[in-house]
Amino acid sequence: MTRQKELDRLHKEITECEKCPLYISRKNPVPGEGSVTAKLMFVGEAPGAREDETGRPFVGRSGDFLTTLISGIGLSRSEVFITSVLKSRPPKNRTPTRSEIEACRPYLERQIEIINPQIIVLLGGVAVSSIIGPWKMAEAHGKFYKVDKCTYFITYHPAAALRFPTFKDVVKADFEILKQELR
Repeated sequence: MTRQKELDRLHKEITECEKCPLYISRKNPVPGEGSVTAKLMFVGEAPGAREDETGRPFVGRSGDFLTTLISGIGLSRSEVFITSVLKSRPPKNRTPTRSEIEACRPYLERQIEIINPQIIVLLGGVAVSSIIGPWKMAEAHGKFYKVDKCTYFITYHPAAALRFPTFKDVVKADFEILKQELR
Protein backbone atom coordinates (compact mmCIF):
# COMPACT_ATOMS: atom_id res chain seq x y z
CA MET A 1 0.00 0.00 0.00
CA THR A 2 1.32 3.47 -0.85
CA ARG A 3 1.92 6.04 1.86
CA GLN A 4 -0.84 8.20 0.40
CA LYS A 5 -3.32 5.33 0.58
CA GLU A 6 -2.28 4.59 4.17
CA LEU A 7 -2.78 8.24 5.09
CA ASP A 8 -6.15 8.35 3.30
CA ARG A 9 -7.26 5.22 5.14
CA LEU A 10 -6.15 6.72 8.47
CA HIS A 11 -7.98 9.97 7.75
CA LYS A 12 -11.15 8.05 6.93
CA GLU A 13 -10.81 6.28 10.28
CA ILE A 14 -10.44 9.68 11.98
CA THR A 15 -13.60 11.00 10.32
CA GLU A 16 -15.53 8.01 11.71
CA CYS A 17 -13.96 8.12 15.18
CA GLU A 18 -16.15 7.95 18.28
CA LYS A 19 -13.41 7.22 20.85
CA CYS A 20 -14.22 10.30 22.93
CA PRO A 21 -17.34 12.47 23.35
CA LEU A 22 -15.98 15.25 21.10
CA TYR A 23 -17.43 13.51 18.04
CA ILE A 24 -20.91 14.45 19.29
CA SER A 25 -20.34 18.22 19.24
CA ARG A 26 -18.00 18.55 16.26
CA LYS A 27 -19.19 19.68 12.86
CA ASN A 28 -16.19 18.21 11.05
CA PRO A 29 -13.21 16.18 12.15
CA VAL A 30 -9.89 17.78 11.21
CA PRO A 31 -7.38 15.02 10.43
CA GLY A 32 -4.76 17.30 8.90
CA GLU A 33 -3.49 18.11 5.43
CA GLY A 34 -0.39 18.45 3.35
CA SER A 35 2.26 16.38 1.69
CA VAL A 36 2.64 12.72 2.56
CA THR A 37 6.37 13.20 1.85
CA ALA A 38 6.72 16.36 3.96
CA LYS A 39 10.07 17.03 5.60
CA LEU A 40 8.30 19.21 8.16
CA MET A 41 5.19 18.37 10.16
CA PHE A 42 3.46 21.03 12.25
CA VAL A 43 1.41 19.87 15.24
CA GLY A 44 -0.95 22.22 17.06
CA GLU A 45 -3.32 21.72 19.97
CA ALA A 46 -6.81 21.19 18.56
CA PRO A 47 -9.13 22.52 15.88
CA GLY A 48 -10.81 25.85 16.55
CA ALA A 49 -14.19 27.10 15.34
CA ARG A 50 -13.08 27.83 11.75
CA GLU A 51 -11.30 24.51 11.50
CA ASP A 52 -14.39 22.73 12.81
CA GLU A 53 -16.48 24.45 10.12
CA THR A 54 -14.13 23.62 7.25
CA GLY A 55 -12.51 20.34 8.32
CA ARG A 56 -9.08 21.89 7.59
CA PRO A 57 -6.29 22.69 10.08
CA PHE A 58 -5.08 26.20 10.82
CA VAL A 59 -7.43 28.17 8.59
CA GLY A 60 -8.29 31.07 10.90
CA ARG A 61 -6.12 34.01 11.96
CA SER A 62 -3.49 31.78 13.53
CA GLY A 63 -3.52 29.70 10.35
CA ASP A 64 -2.84 32.79 8.29
CA PHE A 65 0.09 33.61 10.58
CA LEU A 66 1.38 30.02 10.37
CA THR A 67 1.15 30.15 6.57
CA THR A 68 3.20 33.36 6.59
CA LEU A 69 5.79 31.75 8.86
CA ILE A 70 6.00 28.69 6.59
CA SER A 71 6.46 30.95 3.55
CA GLY A 72 9.20 32.77 5.44
CA ILE A 73 11.24 29.56 5.63
CA GLY A 74 10.86 29.01 1.89
CA LEU A 75 8.05 26.46 1.87
CA SER A 76 4.34 26.40 1.08
CA ARG A 77 1.52 24.76 3.00
CA SER A 78 1.32 22.08 0.33
CA GLU A 79 4.95 21.07 1.00
CA VAL A 80 4.49 20.48 4.74
CA PHE A 81 1.97 18.51 6.78
CA ILE A 82 -0.20 20.36 9.28
CA THR A 83 -2.27 18.68 11.98
CA SER A 84 -3.18 18.87 15.65
CA VAL A 85 -3.03 16.58 18.64
CA LEU A 86 -6.84 16.50 18.75
CA LYS A 87 -8.78 15.86 15.58
CA SER A 88 -12.07 17.29 16.90
CA ARG A 89 -12.78 20.69 18.43
CA PRO A 90 -13.25 20.88 22.19
CA PRO A 91 -16.35 22.92 23.09
CA LYS A 92 -15.66 26.65 23.46
CA ASN A 93 -12.00 26.02 22.51
CA ARG A 94 -11.28 24.76 26.02
CA THR A 95 -8.00 23.00 26.75
CA PRO A 96 -8.12 19.32 25.78
CA THR A 97 -8.51 16.80 28.57
CA ARG A 98 -5.99 14.04 29.17
CA SER A 99 -8.53 11.41 28.03
CA GLU A 100 -9.21 13.30 24.77
CA ILE A 101 -5.49 13.55 24.10
CA GLU A 102 -5.00 9.85 24.80
CA ALA A 103 -7.91 8.97 22.47
CA CYS A 104 -6.38 10.96 19.58
CA ARG A 105 -2.70 10.33 20.21
CA PRO A 106 -2.57 7.02 18.27
CA TYR A 107 -3.83 8.86 15.17
CA LEU A 108 -1.05 11.41 15.42
CA GLU A 109 1.53 8.69 16.03
CA ARG A 110 0.37 6.89 12.89
CA GLN A 111 0.50 10.13 10.87
CA ILE A 112 4.09 10.62 12.03
CA GLU A 113 4.92 7.03 11.13
CA ILE A 114 3.41 7.30 7.63
CA ILE A 115 4.83 10.72 6.76
CA ASN A 116 8.16 10.20 8.56
CA PRO A 117 9.11 13.90 8.60
CA GLN A 118 12.65 15.06 9.29
CA ILE A 119 11.40 17.56 11.86
CA ILE A 120 8.15 17.76 13.83
CA VAL A 121 7.37 21.33 14.89
CA LEU A 122 5.36 21.36 18.11
CA LEU A 123 3.24 24.49 18.30
CA GLY A 124 2.51 25.40 21.91
CA GLY A 125 2.43 23.82 25.32
CA VAL A 126 -0.38 21.33 24.72
CA ALA A 127 1.36 19.87 21.66
CA VAL A 128 4.65 19.69 23.55
CA SER A 129 3.22 18.09 26.70
CA SER A 130 1.08 15.67 24.67
CA ILE A 131 3.98 14.40 22.57
CA ILE A 132 7.24 14.67 24.53
CA GLY A 133 6.17 15.62 28.04
CA PRO A 134 5.87 18.79 30.08
CA TRP A 135 8.36 21.51 29.24
CA LYS A 136 8.48 25.17 30.13
CA MET A 137 7.89 26.95 26.83
CA ALA A 138 10.04 29.91 27.85
CA GLU A 139 13.02 27.56 28.23
CA ALA A 140 12.29 25.04 25.44
CA HIS A 141 11.25 27.17 22.45
CA GLY A 142 13.61 27.68 19.55
CA LYS A 143 15.47 24.43 20.14
CA PHE A 144 15.65 20.97 18.62
CA TYR A 145 15.11 17.84 20.68
CA LYS A 146 15.76 14.25 19.67
CA VAL A 147 13.28 11.86 21.31
CA ASP A 148 13.29 8.25 20.24
CA LYS A 149 13.69 8.39 16.46
CA CYS A 150 12.09 11.82 15.96
CA THR A 151 13.53 15.32 15.91
CA TYR A 152 11.23 17.90 17.44
CA PHE A 153 11.38 21.69 17.28
CA ILE A 154 9.43 23.64 19.88
CA THR A 155 7.85 27.05 19.47
CA TYR A 156 4.83 28.93 20.72
CA HIS A 157 1.43 28.38 19.13
CA PRO A 158 0.63 31.02 16.47
CA ALA A 159 -2.53 31.96 18.41
CA ALA A 160 -0.38 32.88 21.43
CA ALA A 161 1.74 35.11 19.19
CA LEU A 162 -1.41 36.88 17.99
CA ARG A 163 -2.85 37.19 21.49
CA PHE A 164 0.40 38.37 23.10
CA PRO A 165 2.39 40.60 20.71
CA THR A 166 5.69 40.01 22.56
CA PHE A 167 5.53 36.36 21.47
CA LYS A 168 5.19 37.29 17.80
CA ASP A 169 8.84 38.31 17.50
CA VAL A 170 9.87 35.24 19.51
CA VAL A 171 8.00 32.93 17.11
CA LYS A 172 9.51 34.69 14.09
CA ALA A 173 12.99 34.27 15.60
CA ASP A 174 12.27 30.59 16.28
CA PHE A 175 11.29 30.10 12.64
CA GLU A 176 14.59 31.70 11.58
CA ILE A 177 16.37 29.01 13.62
CA LEU A 178 14.21 26.39 11.90
CA LYS A 179 15.04 27.90 8.50
CA GLN A 180 18.79 27.66 9.20
CA GLU A 181 18.41 23.98 10.09
CA LEU A 182 16.64 23.29 6.78
CA ARG A 183 19.50 24.67 4.66
